[in-house]
Amino acid sequence: MSETRLSFKEMCAKFDVTPRTLRYYEYIELLQPERDGRSRFYGPREIARMTLILRGRRFGFSLEEIRQWLLIYDHQGTQAQMDEWIRLADRQLDALTKEREQLDRTIAELRDLRDDVAKGEG
Repeated sequence: MSETRLSFKEMCAKFDVTPRTLRYYEYIELLQPERDGRSRFYGPREIARMTLILRGRRFGFSLEEIRQWLLIYDHQGTQAQMDEWIRLADRQLDALTKEREQLDRTIAELRDLRDDVAKGEG
């Protein structure tokens, strides 16, 4: 694989995504590969964007949030993008913390009920 340009197949392999996923990211304009006839090639910019897209998904951001965030860089530059990133990250950290607290409560409740049933109290 070339470090500066990846084919469609290489891009799928590098990021462990399906061809359908990669085509969809292109369709919603998250990625804009170079085209040579029917072939697509992904340069450093698209590789970096794909890394950010997948990281954003792992953190729980929607594709639309990621798309808007990437557009900020294109239109307003790095500082505006980083400011927005901090805002989005703070919001997501708050949401994930609340989800974890809810999960902890649910686990404790399930564990208590399981223990009660195991003791013959349920």
